[in-house]
Parts: sequence; structure tokens; C-alpha cells
Amino acid sequence: MSPSAVAPGSQPGPAPAPPSVDERKRRRLALVGGSLGNLVEWYDWFVYASFAIYFADSFFPGDNPTTQLMNTAGIFAVGFLMRPVGGWILGRAADRHGRKSALTLTVTMMSVAALLIAVAPTYGQAGYFGALVLLLARLLQGMSIGGEYAASATYLTEASARNRRGLGSSFQYVSMTCGQLLGLGILITMQHTLTTAQLESWGWRIPFVLGALFAVVVFWLRRRLQETDAFQEEAASGEDAHDDSTRGTLKALWQYRRQAGLVMALTLGGTVAYYTYTTYLTKYLVGSAGMPKTTATLVSFTALTLFAVLQPFAGMLSDRIGRRPLLITFAVGCTVGTYPIMTALGSASSYWSALGLSLLALVIITGYTSINAAVKAELFPTRVRALGVALPYAIANALFGGTAEYVALWFKNSGHETMFFWYVSGCALISLVTYVLMPDTRDAALSRAEAGADADRAGDRGDAAAAPAEAVR
Repeated sequence: MSPSAVAPGSQPGPAPAPPSVDERKRRRLALVGGSLGNLVEWYDWFVYASFAIYFADSFFPGDNPTTQLMNTAGIFAVGFLMRPVGGWILGRAADRHGRKSALTLTVTMMSVAALLIAVAPTYGQAGYFGALVLLLARLLQGMSIGGEYAASATYLTEASARNRRGLGSSFQYVSMTCGQLLGLGILITMQHTLTTAQLESWGWRIPFVLGALFAVVVFWLRRRLQETDAFQEEAASGEDAHDDSTRGTLKALWQYRRQAGLVMALTLGGTVAYYTYTTYLTKYLVGSAGMPKTTATLVSFTALTLFAVLQPFAGMLSDRIGRRPLLITFAVGCTVGTYPIMTALGSASSYWSALGLSLLALVIITGYTSINAAVKAELFPTRVRALGVALPYAIANALFGGTAEYVALWFKNSGHETMFFWYVSGCALISLVTYVLMPDTRDAALSRAEAGADADRAGDRGDAAAAPAEAVR
């Protein structure tokens, strides 16, 4: 979708006819299948960060806990380097062979990676070979999650009714957050049933075994999904052999390089803020605020639960007022609010004060998380949509989201922790400029059928301009 094709502040067309019973069932299955698979994918991805405080010294011996965490955070960040590779390979597969096949492949890869971590030998058993196994597993996870984001974002957006895309796509971060909550819930349960010594010795392996088992169930569920109408329409469109051969390729994506640049810029602030207040939050409360591990974990769990509940409401709001107002609200709040919020969190002395500040930050971030999947999908035509969402998003995450925790710990270790707060604000400011300048994408046509309906309505009104062909080409 060309950004210029959607006028800022444009009003939505007439409400479509109510879907049939079969259509509603198909959309519910799509929502469940896409969301549950995404949940398991992100559970496996985030559980590494959640349990790092218990297995860091098993792979990186030493007397400095911050250095140990930096080593495990470094491997966490390296996983992000494979996300562009996964986004390219699996995004191309989703555009050429369908969203369903890509979704099935990503969850298989994640299951294998989780098993590798579960059986990785410790430093005492095999020296740094265990750290190498961790590294290989995270590279595989990074490749998987790079494709998962694009496939699920595209699938959930395309499978939703046109006037409910914001709501439908919001479930990507609902399921993503629920995956993290599942990991934190298991961590809290194990903290209350196992001793710290048991957790550090063998207990940390349990969540990775569970993740591999969860993935088997999701594999079966995703095999039952139906392909989206937009992709089926594109595959059956009868385009010439040249256009078909370039579908989902970098050559095709180059035609939409401006949209790809928009995806990177609008992702920058959101991904840094998200990882700051999710994966890094627990470590920050423990290492900087001096909060007990169990209390810090409970703060994260409660805040993320409420954060997940907020996502659909923000998504529905974007379906009514557009995407840009929410994105701008997030960027302004993050730019001016990060320093005071993080400073206050660093001196939080109780569960309730830490929870209140964490919730404030996550409410601000909701303006980005609830709708970013829809915005990115609405920028591209069907034949390159998955790759267009995947590759630039993965690059932005590799450079900024995946390194956020490492950068935070580096500043802390160097004695300049507050510089990280300004770093987060600066990233949000760059995205703010992007949100202000870009058009709203709410009314984008994602298929020829939608473009045709727009053209018919334009003709009925006697408008000179019908739906632009570039939107669905």
C-alpha cells in the first residue's frame, strides 16, 4: 500500500454486510490459531530472558553478577541478528507459498531451539561448549521469531474484517505478552516450590522442555488453519509469469523501499521501549532498585497482565479514530516520560510503587504495541506484504530492540546508568517524527475485492478518484 494512497484523517466507508456464520467461525479459528502459535513462539523467546538470572553463572562463571548477565544478554541480543535472516527467508515463503505454511514452519523451528537449550551442558560439564549450544539455539530462535512476526502480523490482519483490523492485529501483542506471562507464571511457581539452589542447578531447564511440548500442540493446530482470502486471491489472480516470479523477493520489495523505511523508523522507538519495560524491567528492579527477585517478578507479571488486557481496547479505538493518534500519543509519552519513570523505578521500595510506575509506562507503550502489526501490513500490497513487514522490522529489532537490555547493562556497568534513559527517549523521538509525517493507514485496501468495493463506492458518490491500483497490485 502506498502511504500516499491513504489520506490522513480519512473517514471509513460504509460498514460491510454482516459476515455469515461460517465466516465468523473461520475468523475465530484464524484468531485462535494465529494467536496461540504466537503465544508459544514468544514464550520460548522470552523465557530465556526471564530465567537468565538463574542460569547465567552455569554457563559464564565469575564473581560479577552484572558481567554474567551481560554475557547472557549478549547471547539474547545475538538472537536478534538472525531475525532479519528469518524475516527474509520466511517472509518470502509466506508471500510465495502462503501464510499458513510459514506459520507452521516457524513453530517447528522454535520447538527444536527450545530443546537445544533444555539439554545444553553447563560450564562445569563441558566448558564453553554449553554457551555455544545456547548461542546456536538463540540463532535458530531468532530466525524463527523473525518469520513468526511477519507471518502472524500479516495473517491476523488479512484474516480480520476490514473495520476490525486494529482489533484483530492487537491480538499479536496480546498473545506475545501472554507468552511472556506464561513464562513468568512458571517462574513464580518454581520460585515458590523450588529452592534457589535447585533453580540454578536444574530447575531452569523445565520451562524450555515445556516450550518444546507446547510447540507440538500448536503445530497440529496451525495445520488446520485456512489460508487468507487476500493471499488466495493473489495466487489465483493470473498475473504474468514475471510478476509471479518476483513475488516475495527483494526485487519486489525494492519497489516499496519508502514503505520499508517507514517500518524501520516507526519500529525504532516502540521496540526499544517495549524491551525496556518488559524483558529488562525485572533485572532493573533487582539490580538497581535492590528489590528481591520474587517481588520484581511479581511486579512484571501483574503489570504485563493488565497490559495484555489493554491491547484489544486500543486496537478497537484505532479502528474508530485511526492509527496515527495512538502512535503519536505513545511517542510523545515515551520521549518525555522515560527519564522520570525509570528514575523513579530505580528508587522504588515497594511492590505497589513499582507496579504503578510500570503500568504507567506500559499504558504509554500500548499506543504502539496494539496497532503496529496492522499499520505495517497496511503499508504493502499482498504479493510482498509478509516480506515487507518482516525484513525492515527485523532489522530495526536486531539493531535496537535486541540490544536494549545489553545497552542498559553496559551503561550500568560503566557507571552511567541514566544515559540509557536518554537513549530510549531519543529513539522514541525519531519515531515521533515519523508518526507525525506519515499518513494514516486505517482505510487501506488489502485485496482487490476491497479495492473494488472502494471504487464502487467512489463511483456511486461521483468521486474522481477510485481506489488506487498500487494499493493491491
